[in-house]
Amino acid sequence: MKVFQLSAQPRTDLGKKAAKALRQQNMIPAVLNGGKIIDLPFAGTLKAGEKIVEIGNGKGLITTDLVVTNEAVRKLIYTPEIFAIELEINGEKRMAVLKDLQFHPVKDNILHIDLLEVFPEKPVTIEVPVKLEGHAEGVKAGGKLTLSMKKLKVRAPYTAIPERLIINVDSLGLGKTLQVGELNFEGLELVNAKNAVVCAVQLTRAARGAAAAAAK
Repeated sequence: MKVFQLSAQPRTDLGKKAAKALRQQNMIPAVLNGGKIIDLPFAGTLKAGEKIVEIGNGKGLITTDLVVTNEAVRKLIYTPEIFAIELEINGEKRMAVLKDLQFHPVKDNILHIDLLEVFPEKPVTIEVPVKLEGHAEGVKAGGKLTLSMKKLKVRAPYTAIPERLIINVDSLGLGKTLQVGELNFEGLELVNAKNAVVCAVQLTRAARGAAAAAAK
């Protein structure tokens, strides 16, 4: 994946009122999840913006509340591409991916950003764009190639995840479909249902007519 550099500041003033005030300043509240798992009670020192979320069995997870500017994340969010995010917080660099976005239901502006911290040795699940290549046999016969799934969920270390999944459709015949279970990418696990249809060559009116004429 390409790397997107993003600067963020710790956020210590929490709550709805504080979040609203940030948005009025063209800034967006964010949270960095997926940090270190710790034993509770915690004897260490938390940095600015950090807090502990209990996950049970005497364990906790350190998350970090942040704030970013609208301008800084525009090219990260309004694009079909996916990125590994090099996040800089007070001079410290941490790697993350975009986990979730919350938009205003009417104005459509960004209300909140969820980031997930990633590590080279730890698998992460992320949606990767699909790109079809080749000239399907079914299209040569008069069919129409359709893409049903523009993205597929992939599980792997972030360093192994490509910018897009290239699928060759040369052998896809007329009226045939290609399902997730038929795909294989080295080093990647596809998380979608195996029977989900990724793409298909649909019969067109012209193809049906040609098939009927050939049958006579």
